[in-house]
This record gives sequence, structure tokens and C-alpha cells, in this order.
Amino acid sequence: MEAWRTALGADPTAWLLDGEEPGVRAAALTDLLDRPVSDPEVVASRRAVMSSDVVGRIMAAQLPDGHWGSRDRYYRDKYHGTVWQLIVLAALGADGADDGVRAGCEAVLRDGQHVDSGGFGYDRALTTGGAQPSTVIPCLTGNLVWALVRLGMLDDERVRAGIDWIATYQRFDTDGPAPQGWPYVREPCWGRHTCHMGAVKALKALAAVPVERRTPAARATIEAGVEYLLRHHVHKRCHDPSVVAKPGWLRFGHPLMYQTDALEVLGILTSLGVRDDRMAEAVDVVVGKADDEGRLRLENTFNDRMIARVEAKGRPSRWLTLEALRVLRAW
Repeated sequence: MEAWRTALGADPTAWLLDGEEPGVRAAALTDLLDRPVSDPEVVASRRAVMSSDVVGRIMAAQLPDGHWGSRDRYYRDKYHGTVWQLIVLAALGADGADDGVRAGCEAVLRDGQHVDSGGFGYDRALTTGGAQPSTVIPCLTGNLVWALVRLGMLDDERVRAGIDWIATYQRFDTDGPAPQGWPYVREPCWGRHTCHMGAVKALKALAAVPVERRTPAARATIEAGVEYLLRHHVHKRCHDPSVVAKPGWLRFGHPLMYQTDALEVLGILTSLGVRDDRMAEAVDVVVGKADDEGRLRLENTFNDRMIARVEAKGRPSRWLTLEALRVLRAW
């Protein structure tokens, strides 16, 4: 048996494959057991995602214009607006070809994207369409580009414009002064130090783009982003790696919305083929969270604020256990 299967103290793969969470089953078949996407069991599991209780509740709340909730509050309506539903749907492995899912993607591209740059903002420009340029921020752009790529829209020129925005503007620095001019106008998002959440979501988006589809600028941005995260030893202060930057980064959750944690960062780094000694302590944290059956529990959740609950806080999480096994297999 491969060592990664029991690195959590026990082998939880049968639990991941039990069909209780079809998105987990589909991902476990392809990412852990190397089944092709054409495998009948993978196809059936992916199809079952759209009829699952969580996805069904989300889709039932969608309005005819493609949005969830008010068109103007596609972001501000936390965590019921369009932005948040697309993040959840992508995280659950929803079918981007579904008419409702595609309508949601079109709605956020129409109303949430800054047309001139490709970045995504949190307020719609009522006169010119798309997002107001002053509201374009890195974590939102990274999250939506990641979700749209996951939902099968990489060939859309608007999504590629979002990728180019990240490759053009995303910073990965640890000291000021901040660059001048747009979009570096929001102190909480840019300031003297790169926003860690924005950096993680930007790198997550670029990592979702197949290697052969990455532009030279995207590849350079990935390289800079990887080194930035390694300087932080995944979850530490870059100037003092003996100190955990935020205790919340050691409480794992799914989906994470604009937040991040050490498991998500490890997942991004290992998906990019990175294996560095500066990741080792975070890997040990992941292993140390497993119960006697090799399962990680959900510690951080937006469930009380979402349209539909994803798993249960304090209970073993198939999604987190799947991600831990992906990381450990690569590691």
C-alpha cells in the first residue's frame, strides 16, 4: 500500500468513496485512484453532484436573471449573493455546463467584472456596466477566476482577461511602500504588505489553469507567489517564521470563501509540484489533526450564513480529508 494512504494513521479512502458526498467520490476516484474522467463511476459521481441536497438548495434559490439575490448585491449579500454561490458550486464540483450554473457565471461576468481590466469588483457601475474600478480587489478576482475556471469557462475571453489581471497586478511582497496608482488604492487589500488572503486566492486561480495554457506572465506570477508563500512557511510570519501569523489558519474549513488556511495553501503548492522543507511543519499540522480513522474534522465554517450547509462543524469532513490525502500523496 502506498505510504500516503496511511499517513493520517489509517486509510480513509473507502469512506471518501462511499457516495455520501458525490463530489468527493468523483475527486477521490480521479485524484487518488487515477481513474480517467471518462470512467463510468467518475461520470456517474459528477452527475450526482447536481442532484445532491446542497447543490439542489442552491440552485432552487437562483433567480431568472442568473443571480442569487439582488443583482446589485452580488457580492455584498454575504453569503447569499451570486459570488458566494459560484464559489461553493465550484468547490463542490458542480457541472459548469448546467444551464443554471452557466447563467450564474454569465451574471457575475456581466455585472461583477471591470470591463477595461478584467478584474472583479464588489460594486456594479450602474451607468457603464460591469464593476466600478475602485472596487476591484485581489481576493475577489482570484476567487472568481478560480471558480469560473473550475466551472469550465477557461476558453471565455473574459475569464482569460481575469487571469491576465492577476498576472499583471498581483503583488507578493512583504514590505512597503505600496505601488502607486490603480488598483493599489485600497489600504486593507494592498497597503504596505501584500494581503495574504488575496495572494493565496490569486495563486489558487493561476494553479487551476492547465500548465499548457499558462502565459509567460502567469508562469512568472506563479513563481513569485510560490516563493511568497514559502517565505511564510505556509502559515507563519515571514519576518519571524517561529510565530503563527493567524491562529485561524490552523482551523481548517471548506469552502473557505475569502479566508484561507494552511491546508488550502498546501493544496495549492503541491498542485503546482512544489515540495520544499518550509512546508514540512504545516504538513505535520495536517497529519496531527486526523482522528483514529484518518479523518479530519470541519473546524471552520460559514454554514450558519450560507443558503445550504456543507457538512457539519466539529464532525469528520470528507472534503478536508480528501484535500489532506491529495497533499500527502504529492508530498
